[in-house]
Amino acid sequence: MREVLFTPTGDRVGAVGYGAMGLSWVLDRRGLTERAKLDVLRASVDSGMNFVDTATLYGGGANEELVGAALHDRYDSVFLCSKAGLRAEQLDPPKTERCGDPGYLRRAIDDSLRRLRAETVDLYYVHRLDPDVPLEDTWGAMADLVESGKARSIGLSEVSVEQLDRAQAIHPVAAVQSEYSLWTREPDGSGKISDGDPAGDVIGWCRDHGAVFVPFSPVGRGYLSGALGERVFSGDDFRSRNPRFTDEARAANDDAVLPPIRSIARKHGVPMSAVAIAWTMLPGEAGGVSLPIPGTTSLEHLAENARAAEIEFDQEDLMMLERLPAASGPRY
Repeated sequence: MREVLFTPTGDRVGAVGYGAMGLSWVLDRRGLTERAKLDVLRASVDSGMNFVDTATLYGGGANEELVGAALHDRYDSVFLCSKAGLRAEQLDPPKTERCGDPGYLRRAIDDSLRRLRAETVDLYYVHRLDPDVPLEDTWGAMADLVESGKARSIGLSEVSVEQLDRAQAIHPVAAVQSEYSLWTREPDGSGKISDGDPAGDVIGWCRDHGAVFVPFSPVGRGYLSGALGERVFSGDDFRSRNPRFTDEARAANDDAVLPPIRSIARKHGVPMSAVAIAWTMLPGEAGGVSLPIPGTTSLEHLAENARAAEIEFDQEDLMMLERLPAASGPRY
């Protein structure tokens, strides 16, 4: 796989990363053995998808433990990312709370390192800002983690340009993680983030400040792969409660969103998921770095996702994708 430069640390990483959340949390994992989970994580690194993303939230720490078990002896070839700032009040059904307290963050990274079997993480994010704690207090504590050597760089998730400017004044923001895909385009400045605050041009901010933009859910939680068909999700699967996965929304999106992606995939001889992921990498061609982190529990789908790095869109492709209508149904 071709590589890109994670400019804040100077590391070269695979152009497509891997999001590990689904191995431990919110998606239906019936029939997925512990051995299969380990195999997918190891295969991601073997295939060059070595920018590996986890969080304290996922499975109440279980995902970090899984990543540690699978990859602790390969960390010399892994760019290890985790997050804190969202805690699980309960795991099933998921219920979360935000915590940006500096004391919590200092304890959280110690717990993360223990579960990951690591001495440091390459990138540690504030998973979500806590509205009850001043951003300056939260980000100051994150900066202390870099000073102590527990994190090599720090980032933020789903924030606005105004919040980024405030954080940058204290310590450089290495990466910004936001949901971004062909059916969730808000972080490019065209709409709003999940909290309802105008995000501004987050991607442009990253480009101008040398930060890496990290799109999560680039395949629309599997939908943009075109492989879900009429699949019915179990109550254990977040998508069973997601507005975009109702029968009505799926019927509308099947007719409007999927056909152009399918057409481009056939033209290039690649899976639809690769087309969706490759589109999220385009902002990097404007002078920044956009490093998507698709997740999967399948070795077959992992290989399909990796093919995003080989796609070169022509103008006809780009016009078709830019003209896609907005998705039916809100994302949450």
